[in-house]
Amino acid sequence: MSTEELVELSTNSPDAVLACILDMGELLLTNGGEVFRVEDTLHRLCAAYGFQKINVFSITSSIVLTVECPNGKILTQTRRIVTRGTNLQCVAQVNALSRKLCASPVPVADFQKQLEDIRKEKTYSKPVMAMAYALISCVFAVFFGGSWLDGLAAAISGLVVFFTQQMIGRLHMNNLLENLLVSAFTALAVVLLVRLGIGHSPAKITIGNIMLLIPGIAFTTSLRDMINGDTISGLIGISEAVIKAIAIAIGFALVLVQMGGAL
Repeated sequence: MSTEELVELSTNSPDAVLACILDMGELLLTNGGEVFRVEDTLHRLCAAYGFQKINVFSITSSIVLTVECPNGKILTQTRRIVTRGTNLQCVAQVNALSRKLCASPVPVADFQKQLEDIRKEKTYSKPVMAMAYALISCVFAVFFGGSWLDGLAAAISGLVVFFTQQMIGRLHMNNLLENLLVSAFTALAVVLLVRLGIGHSPAKITIGNIMLLIPGIAFTTSLRDMINGDTISGLIGISEAVIKAIAIAIGFALVLVQMGGAL
């Protein structure tokens, strides 16, 4: 694409181009990308599409993008980020698309289509995810000193974690309350399994389950944001991770203590 065509693209539909670029930033941020990665990606894309005086500001819950068009017009668009998760495959695909577009920008329609293809990319099926939950719980329970029977109990209660998350997630409730309820139901499952003779150590079984819930990736990403100089985003992310961890601990503790299965 020539410079004239690039400028023409930005001049004819700058709002649409900017919206697509923000869509890419949203995909990164909602799937576990660091704030530095989001800002750098949007800045490079804006430059590739002919925008000037590019200013990008992002935190974990918002993106603000201000640019100057080739004709001197100033544009600003914002994007509120409501939900966040972890899908590193999506992050990798967005990175690859970003490099491709920076090297050879495409019209808005093609840009939107490629973004939609990434959104529609299939993730692991629910049965595979459920088995992964069970396996992770089992392995960690045994790794931290539990017996193989404790590992079996951890696998079963890991399935409880998965299906409880699926059911509670449909209610779209507060994330902290969701973590607390999932923890409480899981702790209840742990106590009942031990009383049925499947497993002996509630502590070891619970450790295996907690590994599924602790926001380790979010905490690490926040630390990276702080190291990269994005102090506000890092502090927000660390605060959220710590509060989630406290909610998880409260959920387990309430049930275990009340039912005599205290750690």
